[in-house]
Amino acid sequence: MSIDSFLHSLKISLDHRRNKGLYRELKNSFDPDSLIDLCSNDYLSLARNSDLSDQFSKIISEHGIPFGSSGSRLLTGNHPIHEDLEAELASFHRHEAALLFSSGYTANLGVLASLPTRHDSILFDKLCHASLRDGIRLSSARSFSFKHNSVEDLKAKLSHCRGNVFVVVESVYSVDGDLAPLEQLVAICQEKGLILIVDEAHATGVYGEQGRGLVAEYKLEEKIPIRVHTFGKALGFQGAVVVSSLTVKESLVNFSRSFIYSTAPSPLQVAAIKLAYSAVKNADKERGVLSQLIDTFCNSANDSRYQCSTNPSPLQSVMVRGNHECRKLANELNKSGFAIYPILSPTVPAGKERLRVCLHAHNSRAELEAFFKRLERGV
Repeated sequence: MSIDSFLHSLKISLDHRRNKGLYRELKNSFDPDSLIDLCSNDYLSLARNSDLSDQFSKIISEHGIPFGSSGSRLLTGNHPIHEDLEAELASFHRHEAALLFSSGYTANLGVLASLPTRHDSILFDKLCHASLRDGIRLSSARSFSFKHNSVEDLKAKLSHCRGNVFVVVESVYSVDGDLAPLEQLVAICQEKGLILIVDEAHATGVYGEQGRGLVAEYKLEEKIPIRVHTFGKALGFQGAVVVSSLTVKESLVNFSRSFIYSTAPSPLQVAAIKLAYSAVKNADKERGVLSQLIDTFCNSANDSRYQCSTNPSPLQSVMVRGNHECRKLANELNKSGFAIYPILSPTVPAGKERLRVCLHAHNSRAELEAFFKRLERGV
């Protein structure tokens, strides 16, 4: 095949996606002064916090932090600031050890592609994030999905498993915003000797004492051997950390390709993560505002003409069946001043299309009331 033929085949695929209304393209960030943010993952409003930017600038000027890392952690990229932060996060998240990754995606890839072997099995919730699924796909272990949040279906699938059995879930699911039955999962994993891996991406900063996560809120830290906390949601930055035993950390350092072959997070990034964690620890006021907004959304959802979620999380949804109808309503809401995006099939099953609503500490009750008032007008 020639390069022209190859490019032509790509164009056909892109045209097919465009004709189905599924074409993706990069857009500039919305203007927070002109649109009400109901779409970002900035739950505690730290990404837009100018005081943190000022504090970061001061830290850089006073401490002379190196600009770049210059290589992977195993070559020239390891810096005392990495190890200091890892020790701090291991203590904060109440585990023996911690290992930084450049993103939640690479953390999930690294854990699942390296720890389970071809002799092992993985059971994963069918609504797990793409990063978890891709890590499972790269693993040599056998894998089976179980029905969403169904401990009974998980038990039924155990008969297919061999070797070490890893159970993979999110504590707060990224599309629907519902919570995993962590206490039940821990009970079955302890009873059957299963290894539970919990992705806390959408829970970190929002739940638990000082924002330690949903696992901490349920006081289950000592019972869950591997957790992933990402920094791109409530912390308002980027990157991730895997908290685990020292043995698991050493295994990731030796076998996780997404860690071994990635340039280390720069010392500047690590300093920013450290600052973000300091802000999260002291964000009780923001968590209180967010909790009140969640209640406001759920109360309004009960009276809506649309089927809406009522989750105890910042992630909510408004069901609008059909890609065309869902996109059309999202566009009308955008024109009315609300930054909100549709979730279309095949990202979700056909007939399960929805508007994904993200709540933040910088939102107000008046904004939510205005949103529901506009929503009831439809298209």
